Amino acid sequence: MRIPDCDFALIGGSGTLSIDMPENLGLDYVTTDCEEFCLETPYGAGGPFKIFTIESPRGDKKVISCRMHNWQGGVSRGRCSQQAFWVFQQAGVKKILSEGGVGAVNYLLKTRDMVIPHDYVDFSLRKDISLTDNYLLIMRDPFCGDLRKVIKEQTEKSWAGRVFDLGVYANTEGRHFESPSEISYMKRAGADIVGQSVCPEVYLAREIGACYAGMYMVVNYAEGVVLPWRHEELADIFYNESISLGKIMIDILRNLDISQNCSCPALRKETLLTKIYSERKNDDG
Repeated sequence: MRIPDCDFALIGGSGTLSIDMPENLGLDYVTTDCEEFCLETPYGAGGPFKIFTIESPRGDKKVISCRMHNWQGGVSRGRCSQQAFWVFQQAGVKKILSEGGVGAVNYLLKTRDMVIPHDYVDFSLRKDISLTDNYLLIMRDPFCGDLRKVIKEQTEKSWAGRVFDLGVYANTEGRHFESPSEISYMKRAGADIVGQSVCPEVYLAREIGACYAGMYMVVNYAEGVVLPWRHEELADIFYNESISLGKIMIDILRNLDISQNCSCPALRKETLLTKIYSERKNDDG
């Protein structure tokens, strides 16, 4: 099928995994245009994806979304990210909103706090995941400042917990949780929260020239922080906060405009290595 044009993308995480987005939210200004579908990509069959429209005073917003970061059983998470972002690129996506559940590395955080990170530390091994080798990706401002501002404004209106618009996200490989010594190491590196999804999403968003930011709900204390996490509390948060979180994400998308007046597009440069290699090859020829 031809991928419809969509200016916006929504990457669902563990916080909205227990519901159907956006159908279970009961919002009369949101219409599902295309039920879940899978697409063949250069990186394998990706999806399922969904397309919906949000009616807004700023104009209708067409959104392409995927569930749980497009992760699939039997496929590496890096490959799943390539599938999703290739589809976003084909759709012409300019702004990407993501969510997820994270552990608190900073002992001052509490469960149900919402963190909108401004930076990250990548402890994963997924550092060479890309769609091409054409660009030098400058990670000076990894999360779009303009998008983070809208996330903060809309989240503070409706979220019952605390909202923090500064924080460092430590990304680990997964799928297991981290050891107490690993968390202690991340704390010394300046991390506030820990999760498994920001990388390579932040790299791929920059590669396709899209703005990217996320909202991450603290669902447990990381190992060795404050007290051991309980599986029962984790389940309670995932099942009972999903509707509130989903509605906030729709409000964020509803209040975004398509213009990219931020620095994000300028932080992707044509790599000099490819250019020099091409020039040398032509000279040799």
